[in-house]
Amino acid sequence: MRAPHGIALAAIGASAGGVEALLRILGDLPPRFRLPIVVVLHLPDERTSHLAELFGQRLALTVHEATAGEPILPGHLYFAPPGYHLLVEADQSLSLSCEGPVLFSRPSIDVLLDSAAHAYRERLAAMLLTGASADGAAGLAKAGALGGFTAVQDPASAKVATMPAAALALWQPDRVLDLPGLHRLLIELDETSIC
Repeated sequence: MRAPHGIALAAIGASAGGVEALLRILGDLPPRFRLPIVVVLHLPDERTSHLAELFGQRLALTVHEATAGEPILPGHLYFAPPGYHLLVEADQSLSLSCEGPVLFSRPSIDVLLDSAAHAYRERLAAMLLTGASADGAAGLAKAGALGGFTAVQDPASAKVATMPAAALALWQPDRVLDLPGLHRLLIELDETSIC
């Protein structure tokens, strides 16, 4: 089993059941946690997102809804806004796109993971959690193929197993873990990070 080392960014995707899953893996991270995290959680285009407010009240991290051109900073958590794809740029900043949905989703997890994989390569940790679509499977496989560290929620522990199962059908990740295991993995990633 490959051990993570030198990670500079964690990119996480989730859909159905994702709020609860993210609260479980991001809750109780130590105040010294420095690894930046970018997240796509599927949301309807027309809905105002309250994710930054919800998570900001519960986490030690500084939480934002991502904006175009925003730099990726240590100890910060960035959520994709509804109706926009969230991309990671090579200069360690974020960008937004209004291009069409991917697998019926905008924001798309595949778009996030693919862009982060090209920008960070072996310095990326990509994670895929519970969800009801195949979005994210191809992006996770791309991250792994470019040297990134990959982890998938154990489908047996997911509220909706479709998304992690689709990822496992395409790629054998470095870790398949339940939510407590993914929480511990984030701490391990931070402790061996280059942030």
